Amino acid sequence: MQNKGVIVFLTVIVTALCLYYLSFTFVSNNIQKEAQEYATDASGNVDFSKRQSYLDSIWRAPVYNFLGADFTFQEVKETELGLGLDLQGGMHVTLAVSPVEIVKGLAGNPKDVAFNKSVEEAREEAKTSTTKYVDLFYAAFQKNSPDKKLSGIFATAANRGRISLESSDSEIIEIIDNEIENAIERSFNILRTRIDRFGTSQPNIQRIQGSGRIQIELPGVDNQERVRNLLQGVAKLQFWEVVETNEIGSALELVNNAWVAANASSETAAADTVSTENLTGEDSLRNALEKQLAQIDPTKAGDNSVSPLFSLLKPNYGLAYELRDTMAINRILKNTDYKALLPRDIKLLWGVKPFAAEDGSETLELFAIKTERGTDEAPLEGDVVTDARQVLDQTSRPAVSMQMNADGARKWRKLTSENIGRRIAVVLDDYVYTAPVVNGEIPTGQSEISGNFSLQEAQDLANILKSGSLPAPTQIVEESIIGPTLGKEALNQGLISMVAGLSIVVLFMIAYYAKGGFIAIAALVFNIFFILGILAQLGTALTLPGIAGIVLTIGMSIDANVLIFERIKEELRNGVGLMSAISAGYDKAFSAILDSNVTTFLTGAILFALGQGPVKGFAIVLMIGIASSFFSSVFITRVIVTWMSKKGDNSSISFATPFAKNALGAMNLDFLGKRKIAYIISTSIIVIGLGIAAVNGLKFGVDFTGGRSYIVAFDEPMAASDLKSGLDSEFDGSVEVKTYGSNNVLKVTTSYLVNEDDAASNLEVESKVKEGIASVTGLTFTDDAVSLAAGQFAITGSSKVGATVADDIKASSAEAMIAALVAIFLYILLRFRKWQFSLASIIALIHDTLFVIAAFAIASAFGATFEIDQVFIAAVLTVIGYSINDTVIVFDRIRENIENRGTNKLVKVFNDAINQTLGRTLITSFTTLIVVIVLLIFGGEVLRGFSFALFIGVLVGTYSSIYIATPIVVDLMKRELDQENAAKEAKKLA
Repeated sequence: MQNKGVIVFLTVIVTALCLYYLSFTFVSNNIQKEAQEYATDASGNVDFSKRQSYLDSIWRAPVYNFLGADFTFQEVKETELGLGLDLQGGMHVTLAVSPVEIVKGLAGNPKDVAFNKSVEEAREEAKTSTTKYVDLFYAAFQKNSPDKKLSGIFATAANRGRISLESSDSEIIEIIDNEIENAIERSFNILRTRIDRFGTSQPNIQRIQGSGRIQIELPGVDNQERVRNLLQGVAKLQFWEVVETNEIGSALELVNNAWVAANASSETAAADTVSTENLTGEDSLRNALEKQLAQIDPTKAGDNSVSPLFSLLKPNYGLAYELRDTMAINRILKNTDYKALLPRDIKLLWGVKPFAAEDGSETLELFAIKTERGTDEAPLEGDVVTDARQVLDQTSRPAVSMQMNADGARKWRKLTSENIGRRIAVVLDDYVYTAPVVNGEIPTGQSEISGNFSLQEAQDLANILKSGSLPAPTQIVEESIIGPTLGKEALNQGLISMVAGLSIVVLFMIAYYAKGGFIAIAALVFNIFFILGILAQLGTALTLPGIAGIVLTIGMSIDANVLIFERIKEELRNGVGLMSAISAGYDKAFSAILDSNVTTFLTGAILFALGQGPVKGFAIVLMIGIASSFFSSVFITRVIVTWMSKKGDNSSISFATPFAKNALGAMNLDFLGKRKIAYIISTSIIVIGLGIAAVNGLKFGVDFTGGRSYIVAFDEPMAASDLKSGLDSEFDGSVEVKTYGSNNVLKVTTSYLVNEDDAASNLEVESKVKEGIASVTGLTFTDDAVSLAAGQFAITGSSKVGATVADDIKASSAEAMIAALVAIFLYILLRFRKWQFSLASIIALIHDTLFVIAAFAIASAFGATFEIDQVFIAAVLTVIGYSINDTVIVFDRIRENIENRGTNKLVKVFNDAINQTLGRTLITSFTTLIVVIVLLIFGGEVLRGFSFALFIGVLVGTYSSIYIATPIVVDLMKRELDQENAAKEAKKLA
């Protein structure tokens, strides 16, 4: 074998690198075991805070020495092969950068009615549209102000030099687009800085190209609310003067009366139904509210027990409301009639944290802030802050110390000197963090923010202030939370699938190929080892779909050796010597192996480019697996075979056991003679399946519909139908409940408030789920899913996908399908030089895709429902890759036969090619089906639909390569040959 030394050298180098990077994983696992033992008491109970304290104490300490180089625990964690969210728990978040404030800020926040109306209309439409916000805004502006140019709005002093009154609308739209793009990039950099300081290991942050979205993965986090606050905080720091309630008592009293009307009944937001037509003045509104209150519940009219609490801290120092009532109050405050009652230089802001009352209820303070003629420009802005750090105040409570620049120090001195004896509110992102009374002028720029902070909250606040302000608000439009118990279960299922699949394939290969089977298994072990090592080198976390990719690679990587061994057996049956047979086997199989690997790699690359989240993780493993399996199956096995055949034709190496020696070797079946029957069968099944889908509909997951889902664990079996009937009333029927893996775990999915992405809506939906389950079952909710006791239930995972994100996912999935088909068409055309092969391949792939969809619909008709989601798309694209892999093997043999025998007796040439490759086709399909069935049985609920799609796909892919793709090439080529022959005959006659 030529270049044997190069192959050995490369194998040694890659193996050494993989061992080096995987050693960090080994060290990390040992340290975490030590931390677990340290935090476990004599009764076996684990103190997780103690465990975390142990790990924190060695975070920056050297824990690993490799050839004299010391590595800290932090460096070890950053280099290890990490586990994805689905295997260890954590949080996945997709943030959208709001372009609304960017557009308003660029225009200088004008009072133009048409402009502001257009901004709001575009904001609402953007919730359910995939069109860019700028385009939506411009369309609304043209509708609301058809005779006005954008330059009349955007040609401000701040934009001098960029926008003038002569600027065209298209030029201004381009500038706005650039501003939004720059804002997204700045947001990305600031968020990356915040995440790096967050303290989690192996965080991942990336931009989704072509959108204003940023994806963040935080493995192992256990405080989701902290993450939300950290990511969504704009860090817009402002210092405002506080107006006390006695100064605007009349206006606030009316707001209170509105709250009385809203809260006097169990009916939600009664104040929203108050008729405010033709109302003028405070008395009219007061009368309307009192009338509404009397209609709701006459016994509560004038009842002070339902009105808000006054004087929470000191006399005249603000309003306080129960925390659960704040959503209804916000609806009141947004009502334009109520807002009109407040003075123009007053705005109301909530405090950031509730206070616990003596009766156990939580109240939140509402502050009246003095503004300058209704503008949002504070007397002092946070851009003057040059440094921030967490400290302890005079009472040893956590606080944040700030350092201002010279301009900030001057303004701060002026502001404090003018407000001695009054309060100044420290406001971050429109929430009041603290409002201390000014005891005297503060002459320097060194100041301190103190309040009701925990140590962690003070650290996060300092982090946000130090890393900088986001140029625009961010909103969580997609969120997935995996609890540690769910992650551990998924890891166990994935490992069981991998070990079981590998074991069965090992036994079969040895039983069928004798010593050749051991060689193939050696290549497979190298392949898996290389995959894990390369993942560690790239810093990529291993996910459950990634394990699925490895399991699938176990089946597909055998294909190359099956091709080679079947070729060797064929040569041996033809009387060729052992060494010549080995050489011919590798040489003749190479082109088919290359083509099949390239086409599958193409689908993996498209999945990686267009997919998101779990799909990307699967694509990475698939591409690495294909590359490493090609190297190990073709080159490493060749080195091993060369070493085992040193004695030449007298070597004892064998490639078949006695019973398999002549198996599937002399087939002569007329496959093409049955092609019309195959066409009818395929068409019938597809039509039936799509008909069922049209009538009953397919079950689309949250990925494609938008909504929220919750994985709920119970201490005993729970009927999904009973829970659904109880939750229907909570969610107006927009809820689905199904068993999730086991009969004591249910998945609750709802589209309720699907277009609302704010924190209040998320809290409302989650509260309804908890309250509804508690009401139906009589059980109580607990946060501790690890030690679930009798009479309790827990939410072990959740996900949220906004409607716009769902539309984007559907669009990207369609793009992935089309891109895969186009790429394969072009590659087949390039390799086989005949359009008939390319067209037949695409028709067969479309057939396979429709067949899988039809199978899902037929399965649902029999009660086996599988969701159509991102992972399903990954499965379909994998089926496409697998199917074209099968088809290319047959096409490659057809090409070889045509080169040797020409196109005479075309049907026989094609039939011979199918028969000659049938052994390889059936063996590869069998080994792949083994691991897919294992994945279907042991892979868990997350991969159930994926595994079922692969199972159907492998079967139909094998079938279509024989009965669909190849017959179509025959029909197309026969037509072309008939036309050529007819032309020749016509020419002779002429």
